[in-house]
Amino acid sequence: MVTLKDIAAEAGVSITTVSNVVHKRANRVSPEMVAKIWAIMEREHYVPSMTARTLANADSSIIGMITHMTPQNVGSTMSDPFLGTFVDGIERRTRENGYFLMIRSVEDARALESISRSWHLSGLILTGMFQDEFFECVEKLGTPFVLIDSYIDRGDVYSIGLEDEKGGYIATRHLLENGHRVIAFASPSVRAGGVVEKRLIGYRRALAEFGVPYDPALVFTQEISVEEGRRLGHVLSEKKEITGIFASADILAAGIMTGLREKGVCVPRDKSIVGFDDNYLSQLTNPTLTTVHQDAERKGMLAADMILARVRGEAVENRSVILPVSLVERESVRRL
Repeated sequence: MVTLKDIAAEAGVSITTVSNVVHKRANRVSPEMVAKIWAIMEREHYVPSMTARTLANADSSIIGMITHMTPQNVGSTMSDPFLGTFVDGIERRTRENGYFLMIRSVEDARALESISRSWHLSGLILTGMFQDEFFECVEKLGTPFVLIDSYIDRGDVYSIGLEDEKGGYIATRHLLENGHRVIAFASPSVRAGGVVEKRLIGYRRALAEFGVPYDPALVFTQEISVEEGRRLGHVLSEKKEITGIFASADILAAGIMTGLREKGVCVPRDKSIVGFDDNYLSQLTNPTLTTVHQDAERKGMLAADMILARVRGEAVENRSVILPVSLVERESVRRL
């Protein structure tokens, strides 16, 4: 196994110089030498000891992507295909910049504090945050952080979000324009100040524009998974009056379509459905799914760029980034 001594000998420098490059203290090392040392390490597949790096720097060069698990948000962090694509974007950027990515779900502030202190995390990327006690804990850690899909209205918070309300609006409007008037809204639990609430607001705005009264009985909430969607599909199959469905995530829409099919209900002949995310599932369903597109990979890359800038103390031009959405029409909506 190659050592720092081996790398130093080949580069013609001291072990201290190599150590400084590894631990990102290369301000006294020429850029050419830094590049040479990294090239040797990559060729020899040298992996620095994370323990040694942490002891030397009190900084692990680890970026933590944290999901706060609540009673309304349980299960695997990576079970949603959207999150998989989002994380791919983060991992690519952090790896390119010499950082490592830790993905964790935590139940409470104590768990987050324990992870942060044990691993000396350089920065945090947090999804679906609310202005509550957990967020207060994040601030007290003193670790640079970036919020994703979080509606915390403060000028000093760094965040990347989406046109969530517009997404709910254009999805519902598409069903209305195709003649549907009894439209179900399917999502996880609706929490004030969250992404799902924004999409519900968009749904209600579209209904109002078409003179369709909002009916709370048409809002169906459950966890985001294929299995939960499948169960909801069974329920919706019995509700003949519902001809349109807006599901706030593609994975939920796919499950609903499976459940409907199991009960002999055909999409789009009997019921039309629109999803949200435009991940790979939307092209694998039968029929293919009309959905609201968001660029999950770009969101991940922007999140990584923003947190890396914060970790390095660099200026961030725009603290709040809102990414666009658009409707992708496929085969799951029928005109009445």
